[in-house]
Amino acid sequence: MASLNVYSVLVVLFLTCGAVTATKENDQIIKENNCETKMGLPCVLEAFTSIFNTGSISNKCCGELVVLGQVCHSALVKRTLENPLFKDLNPATIIAKSIQTWNNCLALIDSPSPSA
Repeated sequence: MASLNVYSVLVVLFLTCGAVTATKENDQIIKENNCETKMGLPCVLEAFTSIFNTGSISNKCCGELVVLGQVCHSALVKRTLENPLFKDLNPATIIAKSIQTWNNCLALIDSPSPSA
């Protein structure tokens, strides 16, 4: 029975350390890349709504999101998911919406403008 308790403690310790490491890793990425200063607040809110709620993102904000970069985008979404306020959200759904938003914006920005 004692070995089961030791095993349980080790599993909890491992999971806790993993979560703390993930949080520190996202925070470090965000800090090193100045992620929080690369988008204007209106576009941050628009992107947030399109990922964490229901809504669309404008062409202008797609441009800002692409300039932000995928590394920052991913780290910011993951850090938001770590916030207790969002504990009831399904992380897989949010990550999927995040990837979809990124890919849609990237396609929009990369597509050639219609000629006049």
